[in-house]
Amino acid sequence: MEPTAQTPRPWVARRPVPRSVKRLLGERSLLLGAAVLIAVGFMALAAPILSPHDPNSMKPSVRLSEPFFLPGGGTTYPMGTDFLGRDVLSRIIYGARVSLVVGLCTVLGAGTFGIVVGAVAGYYGKWIDEVLMRVVDIGLALPSLLLALVIVMLLGAGMFKIILVLSVTGWLAFARVTRAVTLSLKERDFILAARSYGASDSRIIIRHLIPNLMAPITVLASQQLGVFIYAESSLSFLGLGVPLETPTWGSMIAQGRSYLDTSWWVSTLPGIVLTITVLGAFYVGDGLRDALDPRLRR
Repeated sequence: MEPTAQTPRPWVARRPVPRSVKRLLGERSLLLGAAVLIAVGFMALAAPILSPHDPNSMKPSVRLSEPFFLPGGGTTYPMGTDFLGRDVLSRIIYGARVSLVVGLCTVLGAGTFGIVVGAVAGYYGKWIDEVLMRVVDIGLALPSLLLALVIVMLLGAGMFKIILVLSVTGWLAFARVTRAVTLSLKERDFILAARSYGASDSRIIIRHLIPNLMAPITVLASQQLGVFIYAESSLSFLGLGVPLETPTWGSMIAQGRSYLDTSWWVSTLPGIVLTITVLGAFYVGDGLRDALDPRLRR
């Protein structure tokens, strides 16, 4: 039986990688920050699987046990225990849930409201712009953390209330940036063309203006994520965040202050994780800015 020749496969041209993707992949700070946030997000989602112990289980017999890397430490409690005998590693893992939920929900809420206010102010201008921007200026003149403390003291603690409070103080930055970009976009040709075709103002803002705001808003949102995570930890540190029975990085740092001389890991380890997470969010923002801003391209 004579062998049959194989039919040659047709040549298929490979699609080139878009330049925007190449720029994003070329930013080391962006990749580093994204890796940190992905790791923290995975830790939060898989907390029941990754946690070696119940984060609220108290065992006074093993209180203030050393981490595994210290002479008296062991693998049962890899990061040691706190003054009530609770596993520090498990509480750090579960604390990631609170930080990410508060940070992401606040970015979504504050970003949505701030983008709408800034787009309306920049597009319509005149007295609407004056009124809205004066409100923004007054809000930016007040210390955001101090204002959040006052509102939390009036409303009380709770995750939903923390998100609401941080959204009230966080939308100002989104409004300011959105308004500045809108002023430069509303006289562009594609906006003028849509207006000449009879498109309504709401359609122009939603269909043409806001999509072109996504690049600077994405950069700001990633940076504000770190700010909101830090703000939530600050409120929890002061005892004004979520209830004390819920593990949070801020409350862990506060509860371990009295043991820094003898059991430094109770406060230091969650503080290190908090710092790395906030820096990761900032690195993502800086990387996105360098990749998306044409003035910064090398």
